[in-house]
Amino acid sequence: MGMSPTRAIAAATRINAQAIGRGRDLGSIEPGKIADIIVVNGNPSFDITALSHVEIVVKEGVVYKGGGTVESRPPSTASGAK
Repeated sequence: MGMSPTRAIAAATRINAQAIGRGRDLGSIEPGKIADIIVVNGNPSFDITALSHVEIVVKEGVVYKGGGTVESRPPSTASGAK
């Protein structure tokens, strides 16, 4: 049957970050870590195909929805930017 959706997500994020030596900076959502986040329609923990239904993307502090910018914020100092 393969991996569960939760294990597949961990393998693609947390485990890969550790494998490339960036586990302290990337791979999970925690204070002080760098993260780009997606909001999906559905629960990928139960249905991995929900990851193909992206509603919102937050990348470097900018919120994108429907192909456009919704809100812009300066990057956090967690990434080293000031």
